[in-house]
Amino acid sequence: MRDGNSRTPGGPVEPGGSQERATGDASDASLAPLSETAAEPASVHVIVEGERTRIVLSGEVDADLAADLTEATADAEATGLPIDIDAQHVTFMDSSGIAFLARIATRSTERVRVLRAPETVRFLLQVTRIGELLELVEDGEPVPAPQAHGLPTIGPGGRSTQPVPSGPEDVA
Repeated sequence: MRDGNSRTPGGPVEPGGSQERATGDASDASLAPLSETAAEPASVHVIVEGERTRIVLSGEVDADLAADLTEATADAEATGLPIDIDAQHVTFMDSSGIAFLARIATRSTERVRVLRAPETVRFLLQVTRIGELLELVEDGEPVPAPQAHGLPTIGPGGRSTQPVPSGPEDVA
């Protein structure tokens, strides 16, 4: 699986090194340090711990990681154990990450737990309603469901001040 240690095509960034990336054409002398322009390395690891399988995500969970997410799903399902997703070190997630969570949640025989999800991931799970398929856990305790905010909700029936009931017509 990809671990994202190489931030440049030429190899990993050396600690304390002065690797820089040009921001303009060859005549442009302006350079930005690589650490300011490089994305957070991404990784996916599957760990079998006793009675559970843990998938550890870190960095930017995006389309570049899609093949690794598919492989991790297959590996986790092959164990036949309940699945935990450790999202503590996720810095970004796009639709590839949400699709991964939806896929693993709907294919698992037991409710999948998402551990220590950052606020950005929790927001995506709430907006996409994928969070309804998962159990969010923060430091060993389930995260309470969000309270009613009193704002209008836009759902299949249009704008409403009432919560939109979940049902077969709401499944994406």
